[in-house]
Amino acid sequence: MTKSGTRATGAAGPVGGSGEGSAAGKNDRKKAGKKKGRRTLTRVLVTLGTVVAVLLAAFGGWLAWLWTSADTSTVGKGSFGNELAIPPLAEPSRVKADGTKVFDLEMRAGEKEFRSGQRTKTWGFNGDHLGPTLRAERGDKVEVRVRNTLDESSTVHWHGMHLPARMDGGPHQMVRPGATWTPYWKIDQPAATLWYHPHPHGRTEQHVQRGLAGMFLLDDDKSAALPLPKKYGVDDLPVIVQDVKFDGAEFDHGRGLMQNVGFLGDRTMVNGTLDPHREVRDELVRLRLLNASTARTYSFGFDDNRRYTQIATDGGLLERPVQTERLQLSPGERAEIVVRMRAGERTTLRSFPQDNYGDAWNTRFGGADDSFDILQLRAAEALRPSPALPQKLGELEVPDGSDAVRARHFDLKKSGINGRKMAMDRIDETVTRGTTETWTVRNTNGMPHNFHVHDVQFRVLEVNGKIPPPHLRGAKDTVFLPNGTTMKLALRFEGPADPDTPYVYHCHLLYHEDEGMMGQFAVVEKGQRAGRPDAGGADGGRDAHAGH
Repeated sequence: MTKSGTRATGAAGPVGGSGEGSAAGKNDRKKAGKKKGRRTLTRVLVTLGTVVAVLLAAFGGWLAWLWTSADTSTVGKGSFGNELAIPPLAEPSRVKADGTKVFDLEMRAGEKEFRSGQRTKTWGFNGDHLGPTLRAERGDKVEVRVRNTLDESSTVHWHGMHLPARMDGGPHQMVRPGATWTPYWKIDQPAATLWYHPHPHGRTEQHVQRGLAGMFLLDDDKSAALPLPKKYGVDDLPVIVQDVKFDGAEFDHGRGLMQNVGFLGDRTMVNGTLDPHREVRDELVRLRLLNASTARTYSFGFDDNRRYTQIATDGGLLERPVQTERLQLSPGERAEIVVRMRAGERTTLRSFPQDNYGDAWNTRFGGADDSFDILQLRAAEALRPSPALPQKLGELEVPDGSDAVRARHFDLKKSGINGRKMAMDRIDETVTRGTTETWTVRNTNGMPHNFHVHDVQFRVLEVNGKIPPPHLRGAKDTVFLPNGTTMKLALRFEGPADPDTPYVYHCHLLYHEDEGMMGQFAVVEKGQRAGRPDAGGADGGRDAHAGH
């Protein structure tokens, strides 16, 4: 029994032991597998963490490089070795029997040697780059024969001019290659510094960058009677400021990373002149400042922080002179300033960094941290004496809003104005001829914008609910609205009425305009409805035809 039991026990023992050993092996293998899996997971996580850390470090390094390389300064780096070019005054090609002055402008492709030995492809009016200065007096009848010899369609818009919608030169008045457009109108507004430039829908930025721009000066009896510097090219200087960048011999039109405002160049030129200086021989010198850049805003002052006098805004003379050290102008804005010179001295017109762009990101990548030496003035050893500036300059011919019949609101976003992108065949607003309105324009888009209205000069009533600063109290057609800014404007629409041909309003940061940040308004007679403008086709607008 014992043996039998022993055998039974012995026989059973190995069988039971084998089962337990098999389970233990499985457990051991599971444990080993888990350990191996944990080790593999650990290696994967360590590798992944290392890769992420390297990527984060690389991204951080790239971001740091991007940040530190985003600001630009030419301060102290220029030689001012080039004499400032003064655009020639255009003479009328003829004067008609009724007194109409006829000017000729031809859009041309050309080349210009901005830098020694390097010829750059350009566009210009009547020449290789930029255009002549047109000049007329209040009451003059003018006609401009615009011929397009380029290989693509373009337009010529008379920025700041009050004139019929069909003569405005906006995106609906395209001039095709080989065609001639002849707008005509009567000058009926005060003396002012205006300008002309292309306005093709979707392509304005590149057309202006290539060099299509020029000044249009208006005179009147009131300004002529004032003791102001007024000898063109002598003590009264056009100052067309543009930022540029070169890629070898050619213009670089590309936008940098994060540059949501549009193209920002790494240097400036004045009247198409790099590193310019101008010798002056008068105690007082008038500078007609035009920001003809496509996206960059400047804060104008002098390197020695001298005070100077602002005498005019976009649409003409201020009521009284304004003393200042800085003057901010966004694309399309103009101002006239007078600076006092001392015999034998030199002073440099400079653009200084700006602190009102909003957050640090927009300040850095929107160009507000940048600074430029723009133009050096060199006074002769003996200067002609200049009369003192008058304490009163004139009366404003812009409405004060007291008789406004309607209020409108415009919300500025890069995606569109009031939530809508530009449509050539849609009129967004209809206004009645002879009425005054208030327009409230707001920017909460996180980036800088500005606002330009065709045909009218307006008055700024409020900036963020407060009385505007002195430099904004004149006649304006373009205003700068950094993020967080709301402006209330008073506008009067004198016509003539044209329900089928609209004017436009838009951001004059031209990249934003080209992307669709623009709307249209028509001026109609009381009780009349706006029509439906032509959508245009491939060129964005119908051919412009105008004739007597």
